[in-house]
Amino acid sequence: MQFTGFPREALTFLDNIIINNSKEWLDDHKEEYEKYIVAPNKAYVEEMGEHLQILVPHIHAIPKINKSLFRIYRDARFHRLDPIKERIGIIFWQGTTHRMQSSSFYMHYDPFEVFVATGIRNFKPPLLAKYREYIKNDAKRESLHHILEELKRKGYTVPEPQFKRYPVGLDKEDTYAYLYLYGAMYAYTTFPPDEIFHSEAIIERNFKIYEDMLDLHQWVYELTCVTDCTSEAHYQTAPFAI
Repeated sequence: MQFTGFPREALTFLDNIIINNSKEWLDDHKEEYEKYIVAPNKAYVEEMGEHLQILVPHIHAIPKINKSLFRIYRDARFHRLDPIKERIGIIFWQGTTHRMQSSSFYMHYDPFEVFVATGIRNFKPPLLAKYREYIKNDAKRESLHHILEELKRKGYTVPEPQFKRYPVGLDKEDTYAYLYLYGAMYAYTTFPPDEIFHSEAIIERNFKIYEDMLDLHQWVYELTCVTDCTSEAHYQTAPFAI
């Protein structure tokens, strides 16, 4: 299937989930789900994956559920009353670790907002410990600070730090000490599901965002590769090198 944009029916479908959030409703509308959500999402992954290979030759762009496409079902243990997700997530990741703990290019959409991000949105404890050790290196800490400042200058959003307390023994007077308060590392932007979203032009729009955020992607990727990516060749990005 050629990607021609996300269909308007996809947003109508998600609107209906908000009203009819049940497995029974989704089972009754499986054909619509496959036609308006799954098929165009797979086409988007294939098309965007080809674009992202220009930036990251080893990117994982796999148009399957639990790969680049997220499941539409929530964890039933915690969502018995709302088992169906009301937004659709798509991810492209690099590295040999789990996709959610790998540096990635991400997007989700719902009837009200399109969210586009790069990085890792939540560090699990092992990666958080690795991150805090990694930024003890002065050059790594300084380069991350400048990357984040440049992204903010371009109009992108960097989340506020998640923690209030610094790790024990840290020099709080260090210019970049604030970086130790982060429990994730990503940047993002949002926009409404407009005419571009419903056309093939969404590929170019999102690609430009990912290109702008490539330095952050590379920094986070190198963090995750400290011990885990020895088997994967590092990509070459000379124009965007840190």
